[in-house]
Amino acid sequence: MIQTENTAIVLRHADYRDNDRMVTLLSPTRGRIDAIIRNCRKPKSHNLNAGELFALGDYMLYEANGRITVTSVSLIETFYPLRADYERLSCGVYLLNLAEAVAEPGQERRELFMLLLHTLSRLAFSDQETKPLLAGFLLHFASCEGFRPRLNHCVNCGRTVPENGPFFFDAESGGLCCADCRRDRLPVTLSKEQLAWMRYALENGSASWVNTPEMNAPYALLRNYVEGKLGRRFKALKHAGG
Repeated sequence: MIQTENTAIVLRHADYRDNDRMVTLLSPTRGRIDAIIRNCRKPKSHNLNAGELFALGDYMLYEANGRITVTSVSLIETFYPLRADYERLSCGVYLLNLAEAVAEPGQERRELFMLLLHTLSRLAFSDQETKPLLAGFLLHFASCEGFRPRLNHCVNCGRTVPENGPFFFDAESGGLCCADCRRDRLPVTLSKEQLAWMRYALENGSASWVNTPEMNAPYALLRNYVEGKLGRRFKALKHAGG
């Protein structure tokens, strides 16, 4: 029998029995944690909000016989404004689904946790446009998961891509494709501004996402790239063009 406290974000939940809820948590130190919260659906429960999507808190976990139970929660943030804006709520759920797809039990995920936390905070508490936020998340998510796109040399022949373009992105190979190699591929065209933003964002972190013009952040390209690498499609975001 073990009792530990873990800071975590709720990625998924499912009602269980009359008043319980099964939750999937993302912990920076333990990765994915599947647990049950007893009686959290009762109207007067102290853990009423602890089993909701996006909930961030310090979860006291009791582990016995292969089962993990949440015994108490010190709630830190609920990101409640997301629930008042369907577009931002959809974006937030999309981020949770991506995080859940790669998180594994017992695997430290500090970088992923902080990336998710930062992006949810921007979604909930800023008026920044959603596409650049999603594009920034996807770009750093790719780097975090080991398939950071190559943005200086052609991924097929290795030659430096001319600074004056044209620029093509080969999602299958994972980066820029030169004009000669594109003949045998099906690359997506990148604008000079989009390439510059991707390079700058990778070098300067999430601070570079602030006030990014929507046309400079290639959301659709990065979404297709990440979902292709993960080998699965997630629910389309209608506001973002599918």
